Amino acid sequence: MKLDSKVPSGPLESKWEKHLNEINLLAPNNKRKHHVLVVGTGLAGASAAASLAELGYNVTSFCIQDSARRAHSIAAQGGINAAKNYPNDGDTIRRLFNDTIKGGDYRSREANVYRLAQVSNEIIDQAVAQGVPFAREYSGLLDNRSFGGAQVSRTFYARGQTGQQLLLGAYQAMMRMIHAGKIDYQPRKEMLDLVVVDGKARGIITRDLVSGKIERWSGDAVVLCTGGYGNVFYLSTNAKNSNVTAAWRCHKRGAAFANPCYVQIHPTCIPVSGDYQSKLTLMSESLRNDGRVWVPKKKGDERNPNDIPEEERYYYLEERYPSFGNLVPRDVASRNAKMVTDDGMGIGPTGRAVYLDFRDAIDRDGKEAIKAKYGNLFDMYENITGDNPYEQPMRIFPAVHYTMGGLWVDYNLMSNIPGLFVAGEANFSDHGANRLGASALMQGLADGYFVIPYTIGDYIAGNDLAAVSTDDEAFGEAADASAKQLDKLLNVKGDRSVIDFHRELGKIMWDKVGIARNREGLEQAIEEIRSLREEFWKNVRVPGEAGYYNKYLEFAHRVADYFELAELMALDALQRNESCGCHLRDEYQTEDGEAVRNDEEFSFVAAWEYKGLNGKLEAELHKEDLEFEFVELKQRSYK
Repeated sequence: MKLDSKVPSGPLESKWEKHLNEINLLAPNNKRKHHVLVVGTGLAGASAAASLAELGYNVTSFCIQDSARRAHSIAAQGGINAAKNYPNDGDTIRRLFNDTIKGGDYRSREANVYRLAQVSNEIIDQAVAQGVPFAREYSGLLDNRSFGGAQVSRTFYARGQTGQQLLLGAYQAMMRMIHAGKIDYQPRKEMLDLVVVDGKARGIITRDLVSGKIERWSGDAVVLCTGGYGNVFYLSTNAKNSNVTAAWRCHKRGAAFANPCYVQIHPTCIPVSGDYQSKLTLMSESLRNDGRVWVPKKKGDERNPNDIPEEERYYYLEERYPSFGNLVPRDVASRNAKMVTDDGMGIGPTGRAVYLDFRDAIDRDGKEAIKAKYGNLFDMYENITGDNPYEQPMRIFPAVHYTMGGLWVDYNLMSNIPGLFVAGEANFSDHGANRLGASALMQGLADGYFVIPYTIGDYIAGNDLAAVSTDDEAFGEAADASAKQLDKLLNVKGDRSVIDFHRELGKIMWDKVGIARNREGLEQAIEEIRSLREEFWKNVRVPGEAGYYNKYLEFAHRVADYFELAELMALDALQRNESCGCHLRDEYQTEDGEAVRNDEEFSFVAAWEYKGLNGKLEAELHKEDLEFEFVELKQRSYK
C-alpha cells in the first residue's frame, strides 16, 4: 500500500492557492456528463452535495435518516471557529493554524490544517449569506466567544444550536438542488458496501431501511460523509444511528484506516445515571466560558454544593492551568476530571462527576445575561436531570464524543482507493490526536463547500471513467456479500440481544481503551473483544426478517462491525508507545499527569490495511511520516 499525501511544495501560506492553479479543470458542459454519489447528509455531506450539484454534476445523495435535518451535525452546540478577528484581540489565520496543530498534539498534517484555517473565514461568509442566525453584538457585528485551547475569541455561535442552524443552511442549499432536479435524494438508505471496479471506487451497495431491499448504485466517484465511530463505546454523545459501517466496509475493500485509537472524550457531559442508559448528552464546551469547574476538597463531601464555602472548593483547572483555566483543551480537562474523581473527590451518587458552577457569573453579569447566552442548554440540562443550573451547579463528567481517526485521505481528501473521497469526521486529516472545540463544524463545511468541489473535478478530469453498469460482476459480488452477512446474523438464533453484546463491548472499551490506557489493559481488551465477538456470532438473537423494516437487524450488523473496529482501536493504541492528545498511556506521562510524546519514534500517521479476520483481526501497519517544516515541535503546555 502506497501512501502519497500529495501535499504541494512551496510556502505553507501558498500551498492551497498553488494547488488550485495546477489541478485539472472540468468544463461546465462536461460536468453534466458525470455522476457523483454522496453518502451522508450532515454538514459535510449536505454541503458537498449542494456544491457539486451547483457546479453541474449529477448527484445522488444518500441519507440514513428520514430527513437530512436529523443528521447528527444538529447536536453540535457551542460554535464554529474562524479567524476573522472581529473582537480585535490578535487573531490571525496563522494563530488558528498554530492552535489547531498544538491542540492536536502535533499529530496532524501541516498543510491540511493550514488550509482549514485559510478557508474558515469563507465558511462564515457562506453561512451568513444563507441566513444562519449567528449571535450579534449591539453594533451588528457577529459576536464571538472563547473555546478551549485558544487565548482569543474566535468562535461564532447561534446560542447553543450552532450545528442545527448551520445544517439548516446547508440543507436549504441541498434542497434547492433537489428541487432543480440536480440531486437525486435517497432517504432511509444505509450504505453496506463499496464497489471497486478496475481499482477505482465506482459505486455502492445500500439497504432500504423500510423495505429491506438491497440496491446497487453506480457513479464516477463516491464521497463518504458518514461521521465518526464513537458509538463503539455504546455510551457516547452520538446519536444512536451514528455508526462506522460505511467507513468500515470501505476499509475492508482496501481503504486504509488511520489513527483509530484517537478518540476524544468530551469533559462536559451529563454523567451516566444507570446501567440501562442508551446514550449520553453533551453540555456545550461554551459553558466553560462562564462556568467554573470544581470539586470539594474533602473526599466524600455530600453537602449541598451551595453549602460548601469557597475555601473548601478545589478549582482544579484554574489552579493547575492559570493561563487557560477552565478553557484548557478537552483532553486536558477530561484527564483532570478523571484524576480528581480517582482521588475520591468526585460528587453525585456515583462519585463520577464534578461541578460546573455559574454562581459567580450570575452574580457578575446577572441571570438574564447568562440566560441569553445559554438558556436552551440550561433548559435541556434541567429537563434531563431535574436540577435548575441557575440555582445550583451542574454535574458533569467526561464522555466519548468525537473521533479524530478515520479513513486515510491525501491532500485532495481522496483515500488510497482512487475515486473514494472522504469528508468531515469520517476522515482523519485535520485534528491530530485531539480536536479543539468548535472545529468539527469548521472541518465539515470546509471539506464540503471549499475542498471537495475542486479536488473531485481534478480526479474526474484526469481519469478515464467509462460508464459502469450495476450489472457488472463487482456489483453482484458486493450485493451478494451484503445479503449473506444479513442472513448470517438472522440465522444465528441465539439467546442474547444485540444491545446486551453492545453494552458489554462498550464497557470493555471504556474501561481499557478509554480516557487512559496501559499495555496490560490493552492486551486484556484485545483478548476480551475477540472472545466476545466469537460468542456474538454463536449466540446473538436477531428477530424479524431481512426483507422488511427491521431495527434489530440494522443494529446487529453495525455491532458486528464495531467488534472488528474495536480490536483495531486497541491494536493501534497498543503499538503507540507514547501519550499524545486524547491518547494517554499511563506509562508515558509526567508526575502530575501531563502527556509525554515521543516524536522521535511516533511522529507518524498510523494507517492500517485490512488483511482478514480469522479468530483475530489481521491488519498491517503503514506509516505516513509527519514532517513539520513550519512549526516547532514542543511539549504542550497550557499552564
